Amino acid sequence: MVGGSRSGKGCDVKAGEPPGQVPKGSPAEVRAAIVAQASRRKTDAGKSPGTAERDRVTTGGAKGGRKANASSEGQSEEPPPEVPGADKQGGEDLWQRHKAERGVWSEKMLVALEEGVKGNKWFSLIDKVSRLDVLERAWEQVQSNAGACGVDGITVEAFAKDSQNRLLAVSEHLKRGTYQPQPVKRVWIPKPGSAEKRPLGIPTVRDRVVQTALRMVIEPIFEREFAPASHGFRPGRSCQDALRRVDELLQSGHCQVVDIDIRGLPVVFGKEKSDRLSRCARLFDAIPHGRLMAEVGKHIADGRVLGLIEAFLQAEVMEGMRSWEVEKGTPQGGVISPLLANIYLNPLDWMLAQAGLEMVRYADDIVVLCREPERAMQALESIREWMTEAGLELHAGKTKVVDMAQAGNHFDFLGYRFWRGKAGNLRRFIRPKSRQKLRERLKPLTRRANGHSLEAIVAKINPILQGWYGYFRCASADALGEMDGWVRGRLRSILRKRRGGRGRGRGKDHHRWGNSYFAELGLYCLKEARAEEWPVSVKEQTC
Repeated sequence: MVGGSRSGKGCDVKAGEPPGQVPKGSPAEVRAAIVAQASRRKTDAGKSPGTAERDRVTTGGAKGGRKANASSEGQSEEPPPEVPGADKQGGEDLWQRHKAERGVWSEKMLVALEEGVKGNKWFSLIDKVSRLDVLERAWEQVQSNAGACGVDGITVEAFAKDSQNRLLAVSEHLKRGTYQPQPVKRVWIPKPGSAEKRPLGIPTVRDRVVQTALRMVIEPIFEREFAPASHGFRPGRSCQDALRRVDELLQSGHCQVVDIDIRGLPVVFGKEKSDRLSRCARLFDAIPHGRLMAEVGKHIADGRVLGLIEAFLQAEVMEGMRSWEVEKGTPQGGVISPLLANIYLNPLDWMLAQAGLEMVRYADDIVVLCREPERAMQALESIREWMTEAGLELHAGKTKVVDMAQAGNHFDFLGYRFWRGKAGNLRRFIRPKSRQKLRERLKPLTRRANGHSLEAIVAKINPILQGWYGYFRCASADALGEMDGWVRGRLRSILRKRRGGRGRGRGKDHHRWGNSYFAELGLYCLKEARAEEWPVSVKEQTC
């Protein structure tokens, strides 16, 4: 399977951490469990650190009963990195538990977060966003992520030359309530394996800094409200966590899979009639602003913070010489957009959880796994009704129920293809679009008319292959071996051309430059890496 064990019932729920068993209560009941757990930690203070730690593991732990040796990356038997360590008093670190930034959130604020604030709403947050030290932390993150410039043409490198003065100016504008986001530059990037393109919004470097600071301040507030089934763009969680959960549900008999594909209702772009474009948007472009702000306002009462979020949502979009205002959606590429999308879909997560349905969501990639076909159809209908009320729509051609108990059936999720073999075993392949994406990335580096030595080419493509294996290490050995063969074929074609031949490497080229030849060059082999990592049979392999 792809990772950790199934969690049992009755596990305690911690603020901002994913319990293994889906809670049957509302967020308010979850918060009550948190308060009860806080009182137990006071009892633990009188025990030795080792005893207190064992007690916490027994009563549920950071994953609500998940095995202590399950990896958050889904790749080893080491404890998950998101499980916080114990402090000197035997209690968990507050900042780790709530996924908060040190220096942004004080201990007093985190204690208030655990115990609950009046009305469950937070006031006076803009002073945290506008603090110079918080903006400096945000700038460090933006600088490390690099990225393209926005509509103002100021690159990360240019911003860095006068960053202190720029941050001081931003801080003053935030304090006075005069900060205005700049338009978002829209570019279109190709979708791998498809002729379609998807929109990407690029805020200016200054706006990315403010969005990062805003996210660092408000994210812990919503982390404790999010359902355990949500994995996308959350601190301490990854794609591997979601894949692990899907795998363990399939292994436990949840073979009726509702594969959800969200698309927005038609969205109109452009102010002028001649420039108006209408198309069906994806989730990030289709979220209604009013409904989204209502969800944010359930936990934030600081008017200036709410106004800042709304200003980012309503910032103009520029594409070439055209610009327009938007009435819905969060631009893809915005730092705060994934958090806002999670906030908007959180009611759906809790609705399905309270209905006893096993859902796994990573941003807008959703699967619901059931034991009975009738239950799966009921889940699909409930989701369709919720989407309609939320101003979203399911893609009729891509949303489907898959019976994974039948041999030959499959579904795709987060780059993997889960396949039921003829013998009844569950196999994990690589989605064709994911394979195509790797090929498109390697083709410019492995052209036949290549002036670099083969050693230099191998040195360039090895880091790409290693990173790709890091994500697809749980795919079948055959799928990895297929990609190895394609890479070696590209390199044989280079050698064939240099020898005076035409076309792709074939025939005697496989004997002239065998696999051992490329191994001596140091070419990274995906299949061999898997064999070294898991020198066991397929049935014994776990991710």
